[in-house]
Amino acid sequence: MRIQTGQGTIPLMTLIALWSISAVVSLPGLAISPILGDLHTIFPETSDLEIQMLTSLPSLLIIPFVLLSGRLSVGRDKIKILILGLSLFFGSGILYFFAHSMMALIVISCILGIGAGMMIPLSTGLIVDYFTGSYRVKQLGLSSSINNITLVLATALTGYLANINWHYPFLVYTLPGGAIILSSFLRKKDSIAHVKKIDAPSITSQHVAKMNKPHIIQLMGLYFFITYAVLAITFYLPFQLQSYKMDSDTSGIMIALLFLAIMLPGLFLNNILSWMKERVNVVSLLVIAVGLFVVFLSKDRFMIGLGCVLVGLGYGIMQPLIYAKTATQAPTEQSTLALSFVMSVNYLAIMICPFIIDLFQHLFATHSNRFPFIFNAVLTLIVTLWAYRKRKTFIFGQAIE
Repeated sequence: MRIQTGQGTIPLMTLIALWSISAVVSLPGLAISPILGDLHTIFPETSDLEIQMLTSLPSLLIIPFVLLSGRLSVGRDKIKILILGLSLFFGSGILYFFAHSMMALIVISCILGIGAGMMIPLSTGLIVDYFTGSYRVKQLGLSSSINNITLVLATALTGYLANINWHYPFLVYTLPGGAIILSSFLRKKDSIAHVKKIDAPSITSQHVAKMNKPHIIQLMGLYFFITYAVLAITFYLPFQLQSYKMDSDTSGIMIALLFLAIMLPGLFLNNILSWMKERVNVVSLLVIAVGLFVVFLSKDRFMIGLGCVLVGLGYGIMQPLIYAKTATQAPTEQSTLALSFVMSVNYLAIMICPFIIDLFQHLFATHSNRFPFIFNAVLTLIVTLWAYRKRKTFIFGQAIE
């Protein structure tokens, strides 16, 4: 069976190999979360600083190595870079089972961050290389869906494994082993697009002579903002629910709803773009703002869950769309580099979101658990109004230029 790419066809196993890479992109940091509350018990001498380093250092290292991977991808063998990243990722998963100190966990987590940073831009960059037009948009949507459904399933698995032994959640970091094996299908000569050309719908990639830096910077700014806005759910919803006397299981369900909602639009992305056309960014931003307002206003489980779903749907439309737009703003050999710039701001938002919220809490002299939601909702609504005014521009305009 062969899969249409917009510029020919590829074998099904090549597509599965690409999907396997998408499945492991969001795993870094996941296995740590179920045991964070137990670390002081597991390692009695552990300081709060060490715990903060364990969670922040991998994300910090991902950023420069995402950019390095993008730079190395220009004119070099992308598959070698991918396998190096996956191997470091997989190796860290094995090493965690031999860790018996906090320092060992920190060092291994840094290796994990380096490996993840090397392979993250290639998870999208290779899709851009293989596909074009609406076929590319479809695959970027599916990649986002696979990414998020794996995150939901793996989160549930790590929570269960943590109850057995604190080492067991790290099993999820061995999943890249499957992607390493499947990467052999990316090397096969037959995996290169079939010579017979096929007709593709007219959502076309731009064949640009050089990278359009102003547009890339605009996309980076938009991606940073929507990621920052949505992070209010993952970072602050558990504290809000705790103040409502709801248990941690409820928090887990709500965050799972968020990621499931992010996953859903990717399955129908071309249909959504055909329906919304130039309104897609305005509507998506409005949906995120409404979702955040609902979470802020409600104390009812159903309504909070609905708010999480709305936030996830808006983000789930915009994320792969931003990747697709990015790919049209650089020549083919620089597409992964362009994507690395845009993808790096996702991790930058994760790093500094708490600092932004904390700063404005001090400025407004409030420590309310609900503040992050109303603050981000208002900011998102302002950006929505700006997007409406600029709906005919590249950044907020029609789906693909």
